[in-house]
Amino acid sequence: MNIFKEFKKNPKVVVIGGGTGISNILRGLKKIINDVVAIVTVADDGGGSGMLRDELGILPPGDIRNCLIALANTEPIMKQLLRYRFTEGNLKNQNFGNLFIAAMIGITSNFEEAIKKVSEVLAITGKVLPVTSENIILRAKLSNGMVIEGESKIPKEVIKYNTKIEELSIYPENVESTKDCIDEILNADVIILGPGSLYTSIIPNLKIKSVCEAINKSKGIKVYISNIMTQPGETDDYTLYDHVYNLFKNTNLLKLDYVIANDRMLNNIDIKNYEYQNSKQVICDYDRLLDIDVTIIKEDLIKFKEDFIRHNEDKLSKIIIDIINMN
Repeated sequence: MNIFKEFKKNPKVVVIGGGTGISNILRGLKKIINDVVAIVTVADDGGGSGMLRDELGILPPGDIRNCLIALANTEPIMKQLLRYRFTEGNLKNQNFGNLFIAAMIGITSNFEEAIKKVSEVLAITGKVLPVTSENIILRAKLSNGMVIEGESKIPKEVIKYNTKIEELSIYPENVESTKDCIDEILNADVIILGPGSLYTSIIPNLKIKSVCEAINKSKGIKVYISNIMTQPGETDDYTLYDHVYNLFKNTNLLKLDYVIANDRMLNNIDIKNYEYQNSKQVICDYDRLLDIDVTIIKEDLIKFKEDFIRHNEDKLSKIIIDIINMN
């Protein structure tokens, strides 16, 4: 069956975030929507991406690599190769996909052009765009008054000092997004935020003023997909309301039309792999969201992958179809 017959039109869906969070929903959306655009944070400064950022002076490729793989239409061996991580020597812990992108940057004019060329090689469905072509640094003001710089350092310091993130900012503050990103947002039928790390994957994109302005100006339906579990050093003990409240508090976002949340309660066996890091299920306190003009969609969104909890990408995609058809 051609799922596009169920749509009033062939929609453009823009997903904004980073990390492994949005790559999961991208895998679901590409099965049913041709025009999928991933706008990805470039604030990562840890791991292999951080190493390439420091040594080669390029934007961190890791989050973009994950999105490219998610939207790729290529042989399984190629996807396996792009995920391969070296285990010894000078390249230990470095990812081949990151190196592939770094090499493409070397033979093209800039980072954006390199991603376009890699997209062609992988025959991806839709587009993957870095949110900016400029280097940005995340800064977090903590409840204890400390200011921490660096995406990878923020959660560690929050845990170390048993505090919370009070406010997030980027440096430099006047960073511009790319024209392609702004155009895609303005022309989107649906704009999806998340799922993913609230403070290190989603909000950094929205701290770029032109991105938030474009979302506010766009006539597209605005959707936030909540995480299923809290993240240590970022959203400890956060409920659904806390996620939504802090999304608004830390950005100039004016409105959300829908919030999608998991409503299946997990048991102790389900979360055994999360207890050691003090990660808990996000409690859906819907009653506290009544004062916010937003429609809450509650579904069992959980699937297990190697004993870890993930969003069910097919269910999420079906919900997105329903939202499109209702509007």
